This record gives sequence, structure tokens and C-alpha cells, in this order.
Amino acid sequence: MEILVAKSSGFCFGVKRAINIAHKCSNETPGEIYTLGPIIHNPQVVKKLEESNVYAKKGLDEVSSGTIIIRSHGVKLDEINAAREKGLDIIDATCPFVKKAQDLVSLLSGDGYSVIVVGEKDHPEVKGLISYGQGDVKVADSPEELRGMPRKKKIGIIAQTTLPMEKLEAVVSFCLHKASEIKVFNTICNATSIRQEESAELAEKVDVMIVVGGKNSANTRRLADICKTIQPRTYHIEVADEIDPSWFAAANSVGVTSGASTPDWVINDVVARVGEMQVK
Repeated sequence: MEILVAKSSGFCFGVKRAINIAHKCSNETPGEIYTLGPIIHNPQVVKKLEESNVYAKKGLDEVSSGTIIIRSHGVKLDEINAAREKGLDIIDATCPFVKKAQDLVSLLSGDGYSVIVVGEKDHPEVKGLISYGQGDVKVADSPEELRGMPRKKKIGIIAQTTLPMEKLEAVVSFCLHKASEIKVFNTICNATSIRQEESAELAEKVDVMIVVGGKNSANTRRLADICKTIQPRTYHIEVADEIDPSWFAAANSVGVTSGASTPDWVINDVVARVGEMQVK
């Protein structure tokens, strides 16, 4: 059974940067160290960071002193302000692409645009993005969520950095009929688009597709959805122990891809486990 691994599997730039910042902080910073929310959406990595005395906290009410690391997805502006008021040392590990999107929301809003953030309203990145706006700021995952929106003078549009391009295109197309002036910033991370394209191409070639990554990772779930539309025998797992030998019945080839927050050692474990299936 042939095992093919997507070229872009493993940490993306922003995730790798955040993890490196956390490890550097652990080695060089005295006192207690926390992340505001999980630093990335991968439970295995969060658990490993605990071994380096870096602990994830749900909110600032759980932190009274020490150092707080801002996660790769970013946080809401009022949370950063509250951390400063508490006198916490702040280390910002927000992905630079997310940071740029935050700045654009602030810029568009300040220039009088009605801002639309295309993405998932409950995703931490999106919650952070909208906090940088003033006044008229909306979140929409599709044109259907904007059906009742009245015509605007000026609309500014940005996207969640891990969004599929077609979702941004659909909202932009809808908004062309809703304002005389539209300003669009494509804030989708190029690495996300490449990863999705590679995974789709791989799914077309194999008999079984394995998508590795946190169940709480939006970009991993999207990869699984994309692959499943192409190859119905697609399975989203977090770790190798979830693999079921029955998945590979009569399979001659298996594709493996991963979300942007999946470490190489987890991917390697999965590939090794799949390899064992063909030996038995």
C-alpha cells in the first residue's frame, strides 16, 4: 500500500513562530507563564508545552501575575488592555498575517467603512478581528448571512486568514450590489490556500485519505471537508491511535495531510501506523 504525504503538511509559519516564542519564553523568562487560550489548536502541543511550564488559561480571571503569551490566533483588544491593567508581562505571538488583518479592520473602520469580516463568528481569530473595529462591523460566513443587510455607502471586506477563497469571493460578489464603494483586502494566508489545493489534488489520487489535526482546528476541519467531497473515504483524526484498520480494506494507496497546527511528530506517528497496516 503506497503512502503519500502532502508536501505542505506540518506547522505553518505562524504556528511555528508561536511555538518557538513559547519555548524561548519558557527558557528565558522567570515566573509563571501562561497562554491566553490554547496557543494553537492542537491538544497534543498544548500538553507538551505544559511540560515546559507554559499553561493555557481560558481567561484573564485565572491569571493574577506573571507572563501572558498572546496565542497565534490573536485575542480581543479589550483582553490585551485588561492584561496591561493587571500589570502582566505580555508577549505577543499573534501570527503576523492575523495581525495585519486586525490592523486592516481598524483602518477600514476608522475611515468610515462598514466592515465585513468573512469567517466563522465563533472562531477566536474572528472574535479578535471584530474587536479592532468601531461601529458597523459584521461577520458573515456566506452571502446568506447578509441577506437582510441594507445598502451601505462604503463597505470594507477582509477574511479570516484560514478561509477558503471561494467563501471570500461569494461575499464580495454579493456586496457588489450593496454599496457604491467597496474595498477588499485578501487576508487569506497563502499557505492555507496551497495546503488546501495540495490536499485536494492528493485526495483525487488515493483510495483513502487521512487528515491529521485537532478536532478544534477550523483549518483542519476544512481540509477534511474538502478531501471528503473528492474522496468519501476520508478520515479526520488527531493521533495515530484513532486509526481503524478497516479503513484500508482493498486500498492500494493512502494520502496523509494535516492542518496548520499539527506537529511533524504526530504526522510521523500516523504514517508509521498506516505503514504497519500493510505489514499485517
